[in-house]
Amino acid sequence: MSGTTIQDHDDDHVDDRTRQVIRQLTDGADRLSFPLPRTAPFGPPAEYAELRSKCPVAPAMLHGKKSWLISKYDDVREALQSHSLSADMSHPDYPLSPGMKASLAASGPGAGSFLKMDPPVHDDLRRMVTRDFMIKRVEALRPKIQELVDGLIDDMLAGPKPADLFQALATPMPNTVICWLLGVPQSDHAFFQDRTTYFFRRDVPAEVALRKSKELNEYVYGLIDDRIADPDTDPEADILSRLVVEQYREGKIDRRTVQGIAFLMLVAGHETTGNMSALGALALLQHPEQYKALGDDPSLARGAVEELMRYLTINNEPNWRVAKEDTVIGGQKIKAGEGVVPLTFSANRDEGHYTDPDVLDIRRPDRDHLGFGYGIHQCLGQPLARVELQVFFSTLTRRIPTLRLAVPLEEVPFKTNADIYGVNALPVTW
Repeated sequence: MSGTTIQDHDDDHVDDRTRQVIRQLTDGADRLSFPLPRTAPFGPPAEYAELRSKCPVAPAMLHGKKSWLISKYDDVREALQSHSLSADMSHPDYPLSPGMKASLAASGPGAGSFLKMDPPVHDDLRRMVTRDFMIKRVEALRPKIQELVDGLIDDMLAGPKPADLFQALATPMPNTVICWLLGVPQSDHAFFQDRTTYFFRRDVPAEVALRKSKELNEYVYGLIDDRIADPDTDPEADILSRLVVEQYREGKIDRRTVQGIAFLMLVAGHETTGNMSALGALALLQHPEQYKALGDDPSLARGAVEELMRYLTINNEPNWRVAKEDTVIGGQKIKAGEGVVPLTFSANRDEGHYTDPDVLDIRRPDRDHLGFGYGIHQCLGQPLARVELQVFFSTLTRRIPTLRLAVPLEEVPFKTNADIYGVNALPVTW
């Protein structure tokens, strides 16, 4: 979100040295855009380390609201599970940009998008789709996902070199899987993939993003209306059919809420895993000894996925919160109405929690990263994402041991202006 600034702290207990450090994090006008840009392809903003060291709960002004940037692992985890903080975007003190405020005023809160809701509504809606992402259920999909990845690799190997691994493999894999779960027809996968690509981008004209979003919304409503007209009553049917049969027809939720849940599943299930796959492949290619080790030993895949999730932390958009009541995080008193921004990327590189946090080590024993979030809002689809990523990385490294970048790292186009970090293309050869 642009237009956000870090400013000097005015609380009495903050010493001059801390004030000076915060000023050093700004430009000459004592201002710094936020979120901060990454300083290297895989590294967090350099300022995060200084925040952890000098001011782990740092004051900020977010769209005119006094807020706090939380940078240390323990404090971030505490904030993400705090019952005193709200994730509800409709809260009057939520730090919204003018554009977000206008959108919210025009459309109202995103019905069904429980990612930005509080209990009990959050819990009720999330529970409706929890069964679809339980470990046993997604593990049953592993053979089918394996077949999909093998087929995509076959196609890439049969095509011309160099190839774009992002478009050939990393994007269609999660796109296809989430379409399976939601019951999106195979013939519509390309349409869906194109529209979801625009959802997290900040570098396209507003009218283009709005048009693409509208087209995707209309498409999802069309799927829902098809299910309403001719529902599949099989309890093992796709998510949309079950929502219509078990929730909508029973009067528990309305059509708009069905759409909100489906839209969240579609967009989140596609964009995050696709970007993580491509960026993770690039990170492994920059560590060829670890790429080879994973190809030689598939048992390393589970740990490799956890380490890549920690090391890369692709969510550029922080987990915004607002204090519902006075509370304390990291020893800092936070007043009701003030914003709180838990920086998960900073937490995942906290030298006070991890040994050599800036080193990629697929054999790292730590599995407690915050790449999927924490608390009640942690990623619902993480069991599915784990299976997809394990299959993706283990198969890629095993089947194409000679894979390498087709261009210098400096020429890889990174998504520097998007909510979900990744690459726009990944040219590879073998």
